[in-house]
Amino acid sequence: MVKSTRNALLGATFMAASLTGHAHAETTLNALFMAQAAYSEDNVRAMTDAFTKANPDVKVNLEFVPYEGLHDKTVLAQGSGGGYDVVLYDVIWPAEYAANNVLVDVTDRISEEMKSGVLPGAWTTVEYDGKRYGMPWILDTKYLFYNKEILEKAGIKAPPTTWDELAEQAKIIKDKGLLATPVAWSWSQAEAAICDYTTLVSAYGGKFIEDGKPAFTTGGGLDALKYMVDSYNSGTTNPNSKEFLEEDVRKVFQNGEAAFALNWTYMYNLANDPKESKVAGKVGVVPAPGVSGKSERSAVNGSMGLGITSTSKHPDEAWNYIVHMTSQATQNEYAKLSLPIWASSYEDPAVTKGQEELIGAAKLGLAAMYPRPTTPKYQELSTALQQAIQEALLGQSSPEDALKSAADNSGL
Repeated sequence: MVKSTRNALLGATFMAASLTGHAHAETTLNALFMAQAAYSEDNVRAMTDAFTKANPDVKVNLEFVPYEGLHDKTVLAQGSGGGYDVVLYDVIWPAEYAANNVLVDVTDRISEEMKSGVLPGAWTTVEYDGKRYGMPWILDTKYLFYNKEILEKAGIKAPPTTWDELAEQAKIIKDKGLLATPVAWSWSQAEAAICDYTTLVSAYGGKFIEDGKPAFTTGGGLDALKYMVDSYNSGTTNPNSKEFLEEDVRKVFQNGEAAFALNWTYMYNLANDPKESKVAGKVGVVPAPGVSGKSERSAVNGSMGLGITSTSKHPDEAWNYIVHMTSQATQNEYAKLSLPIWASSYEDPAVTKGQEELIGAAKLGLAAMYPRPTTPKYQELSTALQQAIQEALLGQSSPEDALKSAADNSGL
C-alpha cells in the first residue's frame, strides 16, 4: 500500500514536471520590429538569442516591417484580438495608443535603477499623461552629416552652424563643379519628411499646436516650409529628395553624391564602413544647424520604445524580454547603430571608441530634441502635413496655402 502510494505520487510528480516543462516550452512571444534605421535585423536577432538562451522556457518570434508599416500592423493586430506581445513604437504614438488601450501601463514595473540611470529625455518617448507605456529603446535624432573631402576641396574650413550657412556652402560646392546637387533630404510623402520639417521648425522656434489648435501656419512653422521650398528650388538640393526615405539618403551620401545629408545616428557607422561606403573615413557629423538669433542647433525627437500590448497573454515574459532588450549591457554591446538610453554609457570607452565625433554631436543634439506634436490625432495631422510639404515642393501650392490646408485637415 505504501509502495503503490509512493509510486502514484512519483507518477504524479513526473506528470506534473512533464506538463510544466511542456507549458514553459510553449510560452511564445510575438514581437514586432522595424526593418530600417537604428539597430539592424541581425542586431535584434542576436539580442533576442541572448535572451532565449538565458530564458530557455520562452521562445520569441520576430517580425520585421518597414517603419511605414509599423503603426498599422500594431493597430490591425490589436483590432483582431492580438497577435503581438511586444511592439516597437514611435515617440509620436503613445497618446493614440493610450487613448485606444493598445499598450499596457507599466509605470509600476519600472525600477529605481531604471528611473535614475536612463537619460531624462529618453523617458519622454514612452510617456503620456503622467504614465509610462514601455521602455525607451532607440534614442535618436537627426544629425547633419557632411563629406569632409568635398568641403576641403571647396575651401570650406568648417561645417555650417546655421541653415543659411548650409545653403551658402552648398552653392559654393555646386558653383565649383564638385557636385551638381550637394544636399540630400528625406522628403518623400511619409513620416520621414515630417522629421526633417520638425528639425527646421525647432530651428526657427516654431510651434505645432497651441491651445489645442494648429499653430504651424505662421511663424517658425511657415519659415521651416519656406526654407524647404527655397532649398528645393535653388538647384542645390537633389531633386529626388521629394521621393527619398532615409535609406535613399544614406545610399546617395555614401556613394559620394552628396556633401550634406540629414539623417539618423545609424548612418554614421554604415557610411564609415569601407565595405558599405565609398566615403569611409571622410564622414563628418555635427548637430543639425540653428538659425541666427533664434537657435544654436536643431533636432527632432526620433526616439522609439518597446511596449507590451494590452492583448498579450504573457505580459510578465514580455516585460522580461523588454528589460533585456533595453538593458545597459545589451545597449552598450550594440552601440554602433543606435546610441544607449543610459547616461553613464557615454563615458564607457566600449561605447565611445571609434565614434567620438558622433558622441560629441549626440551630447548636443540629444539635448536639443524637439517633439513632434503630442496628440491622439497625430496620424491625421502627420498625413495632412506630409501632403502640404509635397504640394509646396512641387509648386502646386504656396507654403502659406499648403499649411492652411493642412491645418484644416489635421483633425485638431
